[in-house]
Amino acid sequence: MAIALRTDGTVSAAPESVELLDGGGQAYPRMLAAIEHARRGIHLEVYAFAPAGVGARFVEALGHAAGRGVEVRVQIDGWGSARGGLAVADALQASGCEVRIYNRMLALLIGRFGRNHRKILLVDDEVAFLGGINIGDENVDAGVRLAWADLALEIRGPQCAHLGHMIRGEADRPVDSVLRLYLCGLGGGWRLRRRYLKAFTSARQRIHVAHGYFLPDRGIVHAITSAARRGVEVHLLLAGRSDVPFARSATRSLYRRLLGAGVVIHEWNDSVLHAKVATIDGRLLLVGSFNLDPLSLANLETLVEVADTHLVEQAEAWIQDHFTRSRSMTSVEASSWFHRWMLDPLGRLVARLVDMIGVVIASRKRRKAWTEKAMSGGRQHEKSGKKHF
Repeated sequence: MAIALRTDGTVSAAPESVELLDGGGQAYPRMLAAIEHARRGIHLEVYAFAPAGVGARFVEALGHAAGRGVEVRVQIDGWGSARGGLAVADALQASGCEVRIYNRMLALLIGRFGRNHRKILLVDDEVAFLGGINIGDENVDAGVRLAWADLALEIRGPQCAHLGHMIRGEADRPVDSVLRLYLCGLGGGWRLRRRYLKAFTSARQRIHVAHGYFLPDRGIVHAITSAARRGVEVHLLLAGRSDVPFARSATRSLYRRLLGAGVVIHEWNDSVLHAKVATIDGRLLLVGSFNLDPLSLANLETLVEVADTHLVEQAEAWIQDHFTRSRSMTSVEASSWFHRWMLDPLGRLVARLVDMIGVVIASRKRRKAWTEKAMSGGRQHEKSGKKHF
């Protein structure tokens, strides 16, 4: 169900709308239809783009769009699309699309660790899709195998033009709306982290979080546990299965502290949990590509905030449905011998390594950005001085 948005958060007949999409099963048909009807331009950024299956359908649709004169720009990540990225790029370039592979694998050898972790499809500056969904068959059901649990937003209206300006680095004023879009460059994830931190510290009734890669820093953990201790109902839906080795062990090293504060934890085991979503007090939704882990501080990421109760209710219903079908973790289990002496030490080791890598990368990128800004300001000052003197 699409929700039209007004600045007061009520439903109206305004031209702006946003819809919550459940996984690739709902998102892919909408995305392909938007590409099919594109008239002027398509911008696609995605971390993982598979060359076969549903990926081949996207390659074909993008190629057809380029063939009819649409300007098609695609950026895929060299790490996330390591297995099939070159095949995807070759096929798209052969059909007239402009393609960039962001930080190829060899970039690791020269210390370039940042990734383009965004998932953005923008068509004609009129319709946009943002969230956590990559392009691959893992995001659609196949017989008894469930798709990865994930969410995306379909956005139509003035915010899409604003998103286009941000992507192209063009001057623009923010759109007055209950929908807020955030893009961060390398090392800019601290800004998105602050959005989560503000949301958690402002919660008064309930916090629902579904994150597949959950390894927050001390500040976020403190905000979550403090909320639980002041009476906020905090429910975390975390991954019981993961596509990243040792990710679950690292996350589980936090369980005893979280459970001890009164946080309720569920593990999703029916498929890989890939979502990055949170709801606060039934009034605020956060969804995007940004993970609550150190590596996302260093990546190119997206985050969308929506302050519309109807959409938040839909997101809460999605999380609650997965809660009821997930495994509830207990303090007894988290305090077992196996956890205390095997999983916790391994998890803490992994968590420290990831934290060190993420912080070093993010700090390096922030220093580079500050240096470039200072140099730019100096050059501007010199120009200004020449003009006046």
